[in-house]
Amino acid sequence: MAIGNAQQGTGMTPEALVPRLVSALGSALDGVVLFGSAAGHEHHGAHSDVNVLVLLSRLGATELSPAFAAVTRDWTTAGHSAPMVMTTDEFRRSTDIFAIEIGDILARHRVLHGRVPFDGMTIDRADLRLQLEQEAMGKLLKLRGAILGAGSDVERQRVLLAKSFSTFMVLFRALERLCGAEPPAGYDALVAAVATRVGFDPAPWQAVAAYRRGAAVLDVSASLLGGYLAGAEKLAAYVDVYPVEA
Repeated sequence: MAIGNAQQGTGMTPEALVPRLVSALGSALDGVVLFGSAAGHEHHGAHSDVNVLVLLSRLGATELSPAFAAVTRDWTTAGHSAPMVMTTDEFRRSTDIFAIEIGDILARHRVLHGRVPFDGMTIDRADLRLQLEQEAMGKLLKLRGAILGAGSDVERQRVLLAKSFSTFMVLFRALERLCGAEPPAGYDALVAAVATRVGFDPAPWQAVAAYRRGAAVLDVSASLLGGYLAGAEKLAAYVDVYPVEA
């Protein structure tokens, strides 16, 4: 997962993507799955990605064809993130190394085409904790670097906060699952739950959530930026000492 989200494009919808994938991939295409905020309750066109999982029965040079490349290029040119492309078998075997991502997909998705390969898939808590520790520290380091890069440019600060937010919400949901809780559907409630759990002020994060919804202008101050950074630091520190057997 990377800090930053492409803006939602307007030139191609997921529903328009499917027939083009069917045409390009034929019988190799097992399924197309919409996941992330577009399949949940907090999708906002100005800042949210449209995330698509493409599952194939086979994935060799034949499937990585110019026709498939053209579909992918048109999708990304429309402003979307590149599809996650895996064989169905790879997807089912990757719950250990992609515990966060696959856990999030299992929790909220919409099948656009084909069969659902999710029956019987589970996420091991030890795998989830290990990846969450790695991701939380990695995203904290990237956030610090982005803040340094923005300097005193308020607009760049505003952009980096908005772009990093979705990535951290994935980590927040993963933390709630690790702790045995059902992640709240809305960002405000999710931020509040994690803030209470790990001990930071939710207000700066909820201000960014409001800005992403278009409900408010984001007034980037030293206290807001510091509070946002403190939340990321508290998350990393909490997961670092979280016992696997808890």
